Amino acid sequence: MQVKKDLISDRQKKISIYAKVFSHPVRVYILELLKKQTCCYSGDLTQELSIAKSTLSQHLKELKKAGLIQGEISAPRIKYCLNKESWEEARILLKSLLDS
Repeated sequence: MQVKKDLISDRQKKISIYAKVFSHPVRVYILELLKKQTCCYSGDLTQELSIAKSTLSQHLKELKKAGLIQGEISAPRIKYCLNKESWEEARILLKSLLDS
């Protein structure tokens, strides 16, 4: 079924992007971990989660694509942190959806 493009608002599109990210428990775990600490290195996440680097990389890619995390390369490792502005936006949008 085709949905009219003008029917879906930017707000609804943004909510769906954030909801997709929260749909996988590993991504939720990563977000909760980053919320508790300032930053984390990808190698540390690989060890803690006991998953393949390629799998972790895919989850981090999805989180970055949604804008919820940001990465900083400090060779040979990558340091990840929450993007606090996007995190707050996601919180507000998802809350507004659930409260309406």
